[in-house]
Amino acid sequence: MKIKISMIVRLSTLVCSGLLAMSVQQALAQEVGDHQYTSEAIEAGSQVYTQQCALCHGPQGALVDGINLRTGQFRSVQSDADLRQVISDGAGEGRMPAFSLRSEEMNGVIAFIRAGFDPEGEAVKIGDPVRGKALFEGEGQCADCHRVRGVGPRTAPDLSNIGAIRTPASLQRNLLDPATALLPINRPVRLVTRFEETIVGRRLNEDTYTVQVIDSGERLRSLKKTDLVSYEISDEPSKQPTTMTSDEVADVIGYLLTLRGLE
Repeated sequence: MKIKISMIVRLSTLVCSGLLAMSVQQALAQEVGDHQYTSEAIEAGSQVYTQQCALCHGPQGALVDGINLRTGQFRSVQSDADLRQVISDGAGEGRMPAFSLRSEEMNGVIAFIRAGFDPEGEAVKIGDPVRGKALFEGEGQCADCHRVRGVGPRTAPDLSNIGAIRTPASLQRNLLDPATALLPINRPVRLVTRFEETIVGRRLNEDTYTVQVIDSGERLRSLKKTDLVSYEISDEPSKQPTTMTSDEVADVIGYLLTLRGLE
């Protein structure tokens, strides 16, 4: 009897170990597949959102105080797993009911949210804001040009509230393909005055008669167009695509989304 019990214990241990290994493998597989969504999933997710979520969160995802789903502003969500849990279990104290969605519906609505409500876009991986801040200020060299919360140069746009006005997808495009993502107002300009002064910088404002720029010496200049001999707007962005890895890009995006001009 003792031998049989010992054998049973050993078999049970082996079975439990095997199940544990399978669970770990499944978890790792889920982690590897996290954020990997197709355009079809994003399109399908837009329909699920319209049917299930838009009544409370609004068509642009900003009707609930403190939450903006389109720009990635949440109360506690950091990952896709967090989103799944909130959608499946609901939020506490009746703030949000639980939803029973099929796997493809769940993947789709998360993809739609991560893509910044852009059915034709791509879902964006959002990483760790702390690591992203370190990259922004260090190896990523973002702080060499951009100003944040009163710190840094003015040669590139101030990013202090970028997380409130740009979607994750837009931020990703600015890092990976700045040539197509850069707004026209932010393109470098080269001005030559009738006094033979050449000014290179970034436009801040422009109307019919004047243009205001930040020059390469970070000085604010306001110029009458009648005083300009040449006024050229560059077709090339002042920055090149980042050389950071995809995980590093995700971390920087995570940090940028925290910049909402609140501090």
